[in-house]
Amino acid sequence: MPEIEIDLKRFPTASGVYLMRGEDETVLYVGKAKNLRARLRSYFNAAGDGRGQIPFLMNRVHRIDTMVTDTEKEALILENTLIKKYRPRYNINLRDDKTYLSIRLDPREDFPALQTVRRVRRDGALYFGPYASGSAVRETLKEIYRIFPLRHYPMATCRRRGRPCLFHQIGQCSAPCHGRISREEYRHLVDGVVALLSGRESEVVGILTERMQQASEQMRYEEAARLRDQIQAISATVEKQKVVEAGGGDQDVVGLHREGGEVEIVLMFIREGKLIGRRSFPLEWRLDEDELLGAFLKQYYSRDVVIPDQILIPFAPHDTDSLMVWLSEKRDRKVHILAPQRGDKVRLVEMAARNAEQSFRERGSRREARREVLEEIRQRLHLSRIPRRMECFDISHVQGSQTVGSMVVVIEGEPASSEYRRFKIATVDGNDDFASMREVLARRLKRGIKEGELPDFILIDGGKGQLAVVVTVLAELDLLGRIDVAGMAKSRVISNMKGRAVERSEERFFLPGRKNPVVLRQGSAALFMLERLRDEAHRFAISYHRNLRGKSALSSALEAIPGVGAARRKLLLKYFGSVKNIRAASREELAAVEGVPARTADAVYRYFH
Repeated sequence: MPEIEIDLKRFPTASGVYLMRGEDETVLYVGKAKNLRARLRSYFNAAGDGRGQIPFLMNRVHRIDTMVTDTEKEALILENTLIKKYRPRYNINLRDDKTYLSIRLDPREDFPALQTVRRVRRDGALYFGPYASGSAVRETLKEIYRIFPLRHYPMATCRRRGRPCLFHQIGQCSAPCHGRISREEYRHLVDGVVALLSGRESEVVGILTERMQQASEQMRYEEAARLRDQIQAISATVEKQKVVEAGGGDQDVVGLHREGGEVEIVLMFIREGKLIGRRSFPLEWRLDEDELLGAFLKQYYSRDVVIPDQILIPFAPHDTDSLMVWLSEKRDRKVHILAPQRGDKVRLVEMAARNAEQSFRERGSRREARREVLEEIRQRLHLSRIPRRMECFDISHVQGSQTVGSMVVVIEGEPASSEYRRFKIATVDGNDDFASMREVLARRLKRGIKEGELPDFILIDGGKGQLAVVVTVLAELDLLGRIDVAGMAKSRVISNMKGRAVERSEERFFLPGRKNPVVLRQGSAALFMLERLRDEAHRFAISYHRNLRGKSALSSALEAIPGVGAARRKLLLKYFGSVKNIRAASREELAAVEGVPARTADAVYRYFH
């Protein structure tokens, strides 16, 4: 145990945050406490506190720093900030770092539209969700537009068209941009959407039934038939949803399953008594379950996500009260965190726990299958170790302009999108793929040496020439032999005679010191994984290149207009959406943009005409 245990009296008894640092000053763990001295004493308790991980952690700690706060809630916020900053090894890490999709609707607009967003802001709009996948959102919107035909596009874009869009023709847009519906009628549609997304389907059906009867009595049979179809569509949609009887309202239910050093947490989303989705989080069990659950709640809800009325958990962490205060302030409404002991809520938590166990089992099966594939790659490509971290690089440009590089990463057989990197080539002019690849590799590996994060295996999109570049860079950085490498040459057409099917060669892998390439069995899982890695690097490079090229084109077109600065270029592009629409706009339309004076609008119009 390090010598710092004798200095415990110097720690304050106030609430705050403590940072445990290793020998090289790296932050190993960040925690918070209502009483810092009492909390830190528990780590040095000779009798131990039952947590086998504590001695393992404390043997690596060489210094502890503390930061005092006025309240426990402030300590919670500071702890979360420091975890994001330092990413300590022994704090939990939510590897599923997706921000979930929600549906946004701003009822303050004259003709509100639905938007899919990933960030939930405190902007006065209504947010519904979260939805676990893009397909779930698309399916929901498809049903909504079929029942309540709200507009799809910005009003300014639609009004520039000579007629309503195709969605209006198929009955999925009411075309407010062309005056086909009044504000009052459109407001009825919005009210129905809000009620439907809030889970009040019976209320919507009741309102629509009453309006259908009135229309029928007044012999407006077409409108009555349309309302009848809406009622039937809502009924069909409701039948697809799983209903959970647990008091209704909005709830997030947390389930936890642990085996050995691994933990699976499942979060089930219940809205108005209906289960709309779930998401699982694989974690490593660093400390005790109490700290792990509290840390999970802090990390997840610090994101821009929908915070429900209730959060049901299997047991209450020691900082539950401060968590409730923090979440209530973040949401501007009371949030309850409950560890139910009986009734329907307990059954929900138990169901979440069963889902967590099932997810753990499925993940274990997938993990074992991926390990087998990685072992096959190691054997077939004669690698020195299992390629747990694989990186693939690619270069993209058009005739030597806007040259960029990409790096995509696969960890334990799974894409790690948060580790992807893009490189804008700075030292190479013109079309020189070899020199560009050399720059990208040197930048990445130098950073890896500094940060202590190097790949096990590098895959290059190319043949012997590209492979030689990698070997040269590795030799210069004294990494030759420490990192395996291969070049993957694309298949090529070998037969395309008239009247015959096109035949292609197999993918070839070139290895250092080996004359003939290695060919993997067609259709094998190892080849499929490496092809996906190569294709993802290619896609990532091309998307970055197109993005830069598009920005350059936009800038050059508008920067040439005298008197139009960066701020007004941004206003025009935000309002019209593209340079093409700006070019097509009249003087009056340009001058209607807030923040663009008449003389600037006239200059833009004269430039394009």
